[in-house]
Amino acid sequence: MSEKDKKKRQQVFTLVVEVGRKTGDGLPDKATGAALICYASGVSEDEAVRETVAILKQADMAPLDVTGYGTRDERVAQGHEIDADEAALMDRALAENAVIVAQVEPFFD
Repeated sequence: MSEKDKKKRQQVFTLVVEVGRKTGDGLPDKATGAALICYASGVSEDEAVRETVAILKQADMAPLDVTGYGTRDERVAQGHEIDADEAALMDRALAENAVIVAQVEPFFD
């Protein structure tokens, strides 16, 4: 399989994962949960979601809900601006076939 064919199959999806509290999750003491922006590689968004949820569970997090925002091309087509830092994280997720947690926003009451 050529490198071009491989890139067609693996893509990076932008996901926002809401997590609840769980012992050992690493969130601030008074947080009630958090939203995580993740870049996940996969051949489909469903696969990217499954991999992301599995990795977060391994990290003692409690995923509650996942919202997908599509691939880089889909986001650009929708008018999203992707800066150099975000693009670099997406490239890294693709190169490493990984899930990158780019941002964590804790929720407080």
